Amino acid sequence: MAVVEAETRVFLEVRRRLQSALLILGEPDEGGMNLDISVTPTSLLMRSPDGCTEIRLPAGVRLAPSSCGGLQYISGDGLHLRLRAQAESSPQPISGFNQSLQAQECCSFYCQSCGEVTIKDRKLLRVLPLPSENWSALVGEWCCHPDPFANKPLHPRENDCFVGDSFFLVNSRSDLEQEPKANTKVICKRCKVMLGETVSSETTKFYMTEVIVQPSEGSFPNIPRSQFVQSVIARCLVELCTARSTFRFTIQGQDGKVYILLWVLNSDSLVMEPLSSSGCIRKFPLLEDSLEADSGSAWNAIKVLYQPCIKSRNKELASSWEGDISVHPLTLPSTTCLELLLILSRNNASLPLSLRQMNSFQKAGEPHRLLA
Repeated sequence: MAVVEAETRVFLEVRRRLQSALLILGEPDEGGMNLDISVTPTSLLMRSPDGCTEIRLPAGVRLAPSSCGGLQYISGDGLHLRLRAQAESSPQPISGFNQSLQAQECCSFYCQSCGEVTIKDRKLLRVLPLPSENWSALVGEWCCHPDPFANKPLHPRENDCFVGDSFFLVNSRSDLEQEPKANTKVICKRCKVMLGETVSSETTKFYMTEVIVQPSEGSFPNIPRSQFVQSVIARCLVELCTARSTFRFTIQGQDGKVYILLWVLNSDSLVMEPLSSSGCIRKFPLLEDSLEADSGSAWNAIKVLYQPCIKSRNKELASSWEGDISVHPLTLPSTTCLELLLILSRNNASLPLSLRQMNSFQKAGEPHRLLA
């Protein structure tokens, strides 16, 4: 049992696969009163002369108080301790909003920012995943004869939707009033946000961070912009890490400029960060789930390292990553790249001080950890 001051900030990260937890009891504010803090399997108890405050752990999470180890005090941060922990596997993917499309389904495409309908009541007969962006170059390595797909880009037919790492490809012939030129931006008529770009006169690329795809009978879901961007990016990163064993990414704009370097550390974290003064649980704003904020749950988070590359920062490092075949590029609109950088910076600032940097990288999620 530790004695600390009032207004203690409590941070808890549980790793499902490792069955371990990191608990940080932050440094007290000046002028507070003494508290006794006890750790139980399902809660943290804070006792003071004025009463007792209990912070309940998320449902399905249990700590083993007797396993406490690695106890240390870090100036400016607080008391750190590690414990064994058990957490049920999350039935939900990291992304709290699922944009998966089904064949034979009639869908509408909306601008995520304002709800304007971009494509209305399109019946999708085929929904197919696209190969990796460098698939054409790999064909030459595997074939002993001339590439049969040379100069034959993959374009969807009228009722097709091809799904890439961070975008949808659809045939837009029936939705256009006039034939567009290739490589032009697709702009929302209402809010003027860039939604995608034309790949050819009949094919449009919509970025997943800019549109919401819903069954036609459904209504437009009003999701906060920051939450939506985090959810979509988290899902993309987790799927790519799982499918391709890729853990390093360059986040680049549609103009090819690199904005962020990301290094995924893990995706099995549960994070909660309550404040003792209010006795409530405040969710940790990582790249994570968009579940309802209540006292019985916490964020499903992915932990990443990141480096910003704007204003010529980290120019040499970005150049070396771009030339590394183990690094995967993820292309988004340039404005969304800047949005993501702001999100990472905000998330990093909410972490305990000792968790905000790792070597030259910043953490988000947990370390400028993307736990940025």
